[in-house]
Amino acid sequence: MNELNNIDEQILRMRMHGLYLSRSCEDITQLSHALLGLHCWFHRNVAFSAVIRGAGLAGWKTALTKTWLYRGTLHGAVYSDLPLLLALHGGNPAPYAQWFNITPAQLEHLCERVLNLMEDGVYSRAEMRLIFAAEYDERLIEKIFSPWGGIFVYLARLGKVAFRDMTSRDFDLIDAEPCCKKEEALPQVLRRFFAAYGPATLQDAAWFLGLQAEGKKAFAGINLSEYLQLQHGGSTYYYTAAANAAGEIPALKLLSGFDPLIVSYQERSAVLPQEYKKAVILKSGICLPTVAVNGRVAGTWNIKKGQPVVEFFAPQPKKVQNATFELVKDIIQKTNGRI
Repeated sequence: MNELNNIDEQILRMRMHGLYLSRSCEDITQLSHALLGLHCWFHRNVAFSAVIRGAGLAGWKTALTKTWLYRGTLHGAVYSDLPLLLALHGGNPAPYAQWFNITPAQLEHLCERVLNLMEDGVYSRAEMRLIFAAEYDERLIEKIFSPWGGIFVYLARLGKVAFRDMTSRDFDLIDAEPCCKKEEALPQVLRRFFAAYGPATLQDAAWFLGLQAEGKKAFAGINLSEYLQLQHGGSTYYYTAAANAAGEIPALKLLSGFDPLIVSYQERSAVLPQEYKKAVILKSGICLPTVAVNGRVAGTWNIKKGQPVVEFFAPQPKKVQNATFELVKDIIQKTNGRI
């Protein structure tokens, strides 16, 4: 395994500080605000991520709002942040109408009917499928009410619906319409990204914010001179004065599934060695909870039937193995009955 060079170590120290992996954040809403949402493909990863970073879970199921952000992925976000965060992608109906193979006018009519049903107390996808089954063919029903989101993704990006709570599969009406145009929102969100995730490249920012199709062009016209800069490996890394702080890299740290330290950057080899990538990020796209030894992923962890499960990719000292099991046991204790 290659050791980190000095610049890689500096970047990692700053990132771990910004992402609350070498310091604590006791409030889950403050944590989610700082990190621009907590990744929520599986809701328990939000709880894991919070506990790992020092936050309590009292009331967490309603403290955050589960909805689709950025790359079409689910996040637990602070409700008051949604108008700004949703403004990055807004509600362009064209891709959704094309996917459903209906016209934009038909999409608008469909949305109106779904919202009306929710106003009448219909909140589940299953109920919606039954109601619309008499009017639409099965193929369209499968797309509109897909388990991956379907029409609710479009309505969520309009700021009109979100999941009822962090663990629910049902939806609820919200009022969080985008507050401005993308061009106005992007500089604000980018500043917050570099403050928490920096040092990071523009490619990292484009990936995180779901602008990878545009690449660097997405940031044309934005004044980048306000950021501190670091040159490394032929790339420019940007960060803010806040991100300039750094603590020590923890000798041993658990990372949640889809942990921001891993999934928020295009280049991950400094944290996730290439030889372990397939064992951590599965073909399905799922990113497993991992164990970081001196800042580098060295194994995976899980909780199965209430018991800790740890698998290292290479032999580790008994002291490290025992300490890892104790960390997982602590997660079990703090999340028991809460997830």
